[in-house]
Amino acid sequence: MQVFSTFEYSSYVELAVSELEEKGIRKEDIFIVPLNNRTAARRIFDNIHRADGASLIDLGMALATGFSVIGASIGFKLSWGPIYWGIISAFIGFILGLGIKLFMFKVIKKKQLLLRGKHSEVILIVNCHSMSLEVIEHILWNNFALGVSKIILDDL
Repeated sequence: MQVFSTFEYSSYVELAVSELEEKGIRKEDIFIVPLNNRTAARRIFDNIHRADGASLIDLGMALATGFSVIGASIGFKLSWGPIYWGIISAFIGFILGLGIKLFMFKVIKKKQLLLRGKHSEVILIVNCHSMSLEVIEHILWNNFALGVSKIILDDL
């Protein structure tokens, strides 16, 4: 059997490995793979084929709607009329909302990612016999594994 588990990169990985070795798992049967961090910056704008679920225009559309209602209401008293002032104020609201969202994604979200110190995960693979499976799973869960899965192999 093979047991796969993922960890955040921390000292708990080393503690799990040392506990596994104490329980009789050989070093040759333990394999650790660190994942690489993203080197390229994430794209802000989505295309038709890929979307990350974050929208830049939602606040712009909401502000455009609100500003157009207010602009059309005030436009009855102004010289160009309510239609022109509604369109002008909708455009201003959309640009304002888009600017706020761009600022939030470029500045605030980037600082939050740097402050949190998002590190890549580590994959731990253990070759074992089915008799020691529950012990290994218990050790991995006690050392704060993010996820654990097992695969049955015929060779062992």
